[in-house]
Amino acid sequence: MFELFITMMERLGIIVTIAFILTRFQFFRNMIYLERLDRKQQLTAIFFFGFFGIIGTYTGLRLSTETLNIDRWVIDLSADEAIANSRVIGIVIAGMLGGYRVGIGAALIAAIHRFTLGGFTAFSCGLATIFAGVLAGMFHKKNKQVKLRSAFKIGALAETIQMLIILLISRPFEKALALVEVIGMPMIIANGLGCALFLLIIKNVINEEEKAVALQAQKILRIADQTLVHLRNGITISSARAVCQIIHNDIQTSAVAMTNLTDILAHAGVREDHRREGPVETAFIKDAIKKGKIVVGQQKTGQYREKGNQFGATVIAPLKIRGDTVGTLIFYFRSEKEVTHVVMELISGLSMIISNQLEMAEADKAYQLAKEAEIISLQAQISPHFLFNTLNTVISLIRNDPSKARKLLVSLSHFLRQNLSVTTNNMTTLEQELKHTKAYLSIEQARFVDKLEVFYDIDEDVLLHSIPPITLQPLVENAVKHGFKNKERDCMLNILIRKDDRNIYVTVEDNGDGMSEERRGQIGMAPIESKNGNGLALYNVNRRLMMTFGKSAALKISSSAEKGTSVAFSIENEEEAIGNGQNHKSDHCR
Repeated sequence: MFELFITMMERLGIIVTIAFILTRFQFFRNMIYLERLDRKQQLTAIFFFGFFGIIGTYTGLRLSTETLNIDRWVIDLSADEAIANSRVIGIVIAGMLGGYRVGIGAALIAAIHRFTLGGFTAFSCGLATIFAGVLAGMFHKKNKQVKLRSAFKIGALAETIQMLIILLISRPFEKALALVEVIGMPMIIANGLGCALFLLIIKNVINEEEKAVALQAQKILRIADQTLVHLRNGITISSARAVCQIIHNDIQTSAVAMTNLTDILAHAGVREDHRREGPVETAFIKDAIKKGKIVVGQQKTGQYREKGNQFGATVIAPLKIRGDTVGTLIFYFRSEKEVTHVVMELISGLSMIISNQLEMAEADKAYQLAKEAEIISLQAQISPHFLFNTLNTVISLIRNDPSKARKLLVSLSHFLRQNLSVTTNNMTTLEQELKHTKAYLSIEQARFVDKLEVFYDIDEDVLLHSIPPITLQPLVENAVKHGFKNKERDCMLNILIRKDDRNIYVTVEDNGDGMSEERRGQIGMAPIESKNGNGLALYNVNRRLMMTFGKSAALKISSSAEKGTSVAFSIENEEEAIGNGQNHKSDHCR
């Protein structure tokens, strides 16, 4: 019995070989990962494991119940002979991984083959093989994730059932009993271990590949994280140099280069005279750009005909934006052997992720252009709004006070020049905004004729701070036009520009009519339709402040009926923040 057990364990080397080969087949990977197999995959698995069961039969040991002699290989059997085999391993694995259909299908193939070999246990062993397929299929139904301990138990149980069937069916009983006494325990233990070993090898190989894929993905993501900041402006010489250096530091290549459609922009790593930056002159690179797919070149082809070339292989990967090639990444290797399947997958992943980053940069540029266009559009909407009010004021003064009308026209001319100049700029200064507002108020004060008083509380230190143009004047105009609409006298307007350690605060206060709580909540959020105005001016200002400085710069409006309105916003005092940061740094150094 012990000799039989040792011999059967030696035969498990065949199982190990087959298990390793199995990991190379896609259908077998599908059996492990997929919830359900389609019909084609099931048929492939049935025939493969059926064939595996046949191999398990042929590699078994022929045992004579008369002499108890053991022969190493099985070809055919006489009436008093049986086989100590590993057929059940393939059937159990098929059922556990593929379910009832695969387990029973493979079992039928192996069982029919066993029956044709003859011997007094032919029918009982064939029937036991089918039972093994059913048993393994039951286990698959209950447990999707197969454990090694379970594989051992199912394999051992399947062999135990086979021994019982031999005792129940095979005749004469004395021969069956003698056979089971010799092969029973060796086959139960060996095949149980064989099932567990089979599964262990499969899982280890696949787990190692999964780890390699995970490390590869981690490397791609790390490179992507480092290159993202450099590619925000697209493919430039400076961004290409940074990207090449990052990739070269992280991937074991001899060198890395980056091109656009016409020029080699950067090169990092081992340098040759003909690898310097400049126009793309090599037909191999031009051909890769034209094809728009990954191209591998060896030393005897293309650009590698140059004398003294120390690079043995090159991989050129395209960089694309919306399907169009805009450049390439070139990876240089000293030998073809370095260009492994894993390396090619890594290069493919880098090509895709950097292409995505370039698409994001392109989209960001488009967004910025749209943002600038919207700001200019909003500025253009404000100019007519103020112009019509001002012209009405001038017209009313021409007959009664021509001198004042002339002064107002001068102020209007100054205001329009300022208005036209700021519509071509994204930013101006608080000082220019204040001058712009004062020009407007000089016209409005002439119209109100001693009814409007303006008070200024200005921190001169912040007047050079940048701000979107036409921001302050619409707030003042809104107060004059709506707040003082029903007031005949004592119209007071306060303009405050102050700062603290972190922020600059701009506030326009009036003592006008005020507004309801409902309307206060609507103002600045969107244009609104009402007989008192549509709120477009405050909406435009609010939009530009948030587009430029973020939501924290949004207008804050407080108002009480008959008491007036306050409109304020705050922006970060960047110079103070920088100064404070430097001071903190100095204190820390001391």
